Amino acid sequence: MQIWLDKTVAFVKQSLSDAEAGHDWHHIERVWKLTLRLLQSEPGDSLTCQLAALLHDIADSKFHGGNHEIGPAIATGFLLEIGVDKPRAEAVGAIILNLSYSQSLSGTKFRTDEWALVQDADRLDALGAIGIARTFHYGGFRNRALYDPENPPLSKLDQQTYQNTKGPTINHFYEKLLLLKDLMNTTTGRTLALQRHHFIEQFLTQFYAELDTTR
Repeated sequence: MQIWLDKTVAFVKQSLSDAEAGHDWHHIERVWKLTLRLLQSEPGDSLTCQLAALLHDIADSKFHGGNHEIGPAIATGFLLEIGVDKPRAEAVGAIILNLSYSQSLSGTKFRTDEWALVQDADRLDALGAIGIARTFHYGGFRNRALYDPENPPLSKLDQQTYQNTKGPTINHFYEKLLLLKDLMNTTTGRTLALQRHHFIEQFLTQFYAELDTTR
């Protein structure tokens, strides 16, 4: 129902009015639009997907001490409050609970068509030019170094290590972003991710070329 979407948009805009720029309303809007784009060629209940996309970062765990339960609880409670049926509200909450990259490192086996589609939309916004901008913005937000050759990227990360890492921002490209193209769930998502992945590779080539001041 359109009224549910309208109320959710208003709620998210207000709730995230002071959010860090990589996880603000503009990020939500991009993920929402990517969700609609994926829905043109991928299976999934449109309303459930859209509500999950709109609410997926209502309380991102990285800003709440690593607690993954707060966001789904807020989202489910809000949807029930505005009259969304309980099965759909709970489905949205489950999608949000299992959406993040860090949750995927926990070994969760949750999967629905709607989850797969919204996760792809969210991951697409972590790639390409916008993904690069978001990554360095968040690194600055956390006052992290851009690059430190004595602090290389970690490999074989588990959920706890990933959530607690404070390494240089460039490490995030190797610990997450460059891995995403092979983790996409949908055919359309994989196609879109590949283009954005190549842009990140080009950026990294230029980044390391500029580090070599002898050239």
